[in-house]
Amino acid sequence: MSVRLPNGSIFSIASAVAAATAMTALSNANPAVATAPDHTLVNGDIGIIKSGWSRLDDRIGRVAAVADDNFSLQGFDTTSVDTFPAGGGVGSLQKVSTWQEIKQVLTSTSQGGEQQFFTYSFLEDTGDDKQIPTTRSARSITLTIADDPTLAHYAPLKAADEDRLARAIRFRLPNGDAIYFLAYVSMTDMPSTTKNEAMAITVTLSLAGKPTRYNVAGA
Repeated sequence: MSVRLPNGSIFSIASAVAAATAMTALSNANPAVATAPDHTLVNGDIGIIKSGWSRLDDRIGRVAAVADDNFSLQGFDTTSVDTFPAGGGVGSLQKVSTWQEIKQVLTSTSQGGEQQFFTYSFLEDTGDDKQIPTTRSARSITLTIADDPTLAHYAPLKAADEDRLARAIRFRLPNGDAIYFLAYVSMTDMPSTTKNEAMAITVTLSLAGKPTRYNVAGA
């Protein structure tokens, strides 16, 4: 059991990506193994996953166990053929080649992710309603950032806001753990101007896929 403070945590946005690597097959295994003839990926590469499996699509994964024509997607268990139908996972992995740190973050708040339920009862029931879980609500993270358009993070955030294409985001914790997710970026054009408070802009990261966490030990 332990208690940790978030002080020193760092958000980064993907500012450059490589050409997508085609995955011609994806196994039902733990971890999933991608067949990718003549790929150039190396262990530790981080990439955006596109897959016919909806549970894997738009996730961020780390490359491991690299061989000449295949590699593993670390941390992804696709052994269930009910969830991951055999042969249906083909797609691509697009390596993030450059990360840009988002500096001067004043506050970070998360919204959404709550479990939703279908609540029901039958006509003959006279007791309590019943419920079964359905989906989770959409998730987003709002960053308040001290305003300075000369900083290097401003351009990639602005570009993401304007083209409305999802970007890979990395959230590195003080102990070295990293949480990755794909998100749509929106950014305010006008900074806040409250007397005796830092001028700040607001950046909202709307998650397109479920986050993936890797610990500092590499698991």
